[in-house]
Amino acid sequence: MPDDTPHPPQQPWEHGWAPDSSRAPGTRRLWLAGALALATVAACATAMAVNGGNRREKATPAAARAAPDGGPGLLSFGSPSAGASASPEGRKAVPSPTSPAVSSPAAGRSPMPRPTATKSPAEEGSPAHSPTGPSAGTRSVRSVNHPDRYWHIAGDYVRLDPVGSPPDRRAATFTLVKGLGDARCYSFATADGGYLRHRDFLLRAERDDGSRLFEQDATFCPRASAFSGAVALESVNYPGRFLRHQNFRLKLDPYQDTDLYRADSAFRLVDGLG
Repeated sequence: MPDDTPHPPQQPWEHGWAPDSSRAPGTRRLWLAGALALATVAACATAMAVNGGNRREKATPAAARAAPDGGPGLLSFGSPSAGASASPEGRKAVPSPTSPAVSSPAAGRSPMPRPTATKSPAEEGSPAHSPTGPSAGTRSVRSVNHPDRYWHIAGDYVRLDPVGSPPDRRAATFTLVKGLGDARCYSFATADGGYLRHRDFLLRAERDDGSRLFEQDATFCPRASAFSGAVALESVNYPGRFLRHQNFRLKLDPYQDTDLYRADSAFRLVDGLG
């Protein structure tokens, strides 16, 4: 006969195991979640560190290339070599005759600026225009501090001489024309078809040989003088040197900040004597 008597429920200790009462329910899942969160944070921090290191590695070589001689992180710019702007060998600098000032080697300023009211031959339209004399015809050049003496051709040179005889008066008469080396300046043509030019810094009368050197040597630019109605004549290819008389010989001399130089280099362009 079957036993239908109900049996009481079996207790855990009857099977040899017991529940762990020292740990709250779900603790294992919490530990796993925490470990996963820590791993995620660590991975993000590692990625940020790697990316930052790469950027620094890329930036550092560029900075180093930008400053090979100036030290890390400094930009340096090489200076142009001294020969880069040098003029061609054997060629003299030609200043602009319209510049308002001529530098003085002695004082560092312009002792003889161009008069503002004076027009050059090119600006005036007359090849024989003089800023202080008649606008047409031949010219004679008279000294300011020796008003009885004029530029006078004596042999091959030009002297400052008194003139009285007809031949001397003709030798002291020139035609003022546009500058051979610069039309804004002046050249002095002689009666025999030559020109006055400087050579070895002395003024002399010579025939035009057609060279560029002759054209420049025979060109002089008028500058303002310290004396009313007078001009100083500056060489176009030796800026800072002016025609002046010394021992009654005409020469090209560097500017000197003295009363004697200013007087010796001041001339008046007057009507031709011959």
